[in-house]
Amino acid sequence: MNTLPQEIKLIFLIALLIVVLFVAFIIFVVLMYNRKQLIYLKEKQLQLAEHQNQLLQKELEKQKSIEQERERISHDMHDDLGAGISALKLQAEFLKQKAEDGDLQNDIDELLKTSEEMNLSMREMLWSLNSGNDTLGSFIDYAIQYTSNFLKRTKIKLSSESEDIISGTPISTELRRNMFLCLKEALNNAYKHSQSNQLKLSFVQKDKEFIMKISDNGVGIQDEHAEGNGLRNMKRRMQEQKGECQILKESPGTQIIFKITI
Repeated sequence: MNTLPQEIKLIFLIALLIVVLFVAFIIFVVLMYNRKQLIYLKEKQLQLAEHQNQLLQKELEKQKSIEQERERISHDMHDDLGAGISALKLQAEFLKQKAEDGDLQNDIDELLKTSEEMNLSMREMLWSLNSGNDTLGSFIDYAIQYTSNFLKRTKIKLSSESEDIISGTPISTELRRNMFLCLKEALNNAYKHSQSNQLKLSFVQKDKEFIMKISDNGVGIQDEHAEGNGLRNMKRRMQEQKGECQILKESPGTQIIFKITI
């Protein structure tokens, strides 16, 4: 009678051991599966990171190639086109000295004026192409220089100020070009319509926001010019760069404010 309980106990222990071994086996299988999944995911992440690095490397090489091409075009324009414009200007000045007819001299003056305009346009293009100018400080320096040259032969006096500008802040070539074209349009409007004798350029940097203000003390924007092509173009350019253009009527004058995230 005592052997039966002993056998039952033995069977129970064996069954319990089998269950424990089975559970341990299941845990082992799950752990191995998870380990393989982790290894698989890590390999995938490494492959993805390697692929992204390759794409980044290709993009960097592409950007480098574009910059080299820009530099080449810039040098070619400076050496060839610049020299040609200078030679044309010298020849026109030489002809003007020899010309006696008044109409001919006027024509030569127009030719000299055109060559000077071409020279200025070429300098603008060279500045736009040079990737070394893709900084906020370079843009501000050129904006002040251009405005000073633009107003040099007018009655408008220029003043400028900069606030909290970090000169080395990088900006894209496209943004730099569009901001400059907005500046040109604002200067043209001030010269043609404002009847002002003072113009002020202000540049402010607040964290990631850059603000350029162009203020004059003229008669203000007249109703017939309130929605002109120039003002629409400035607003469109800033919208394309995810920025904004505000035109405020002051007393006296006008203030045009350009805001952009850099």
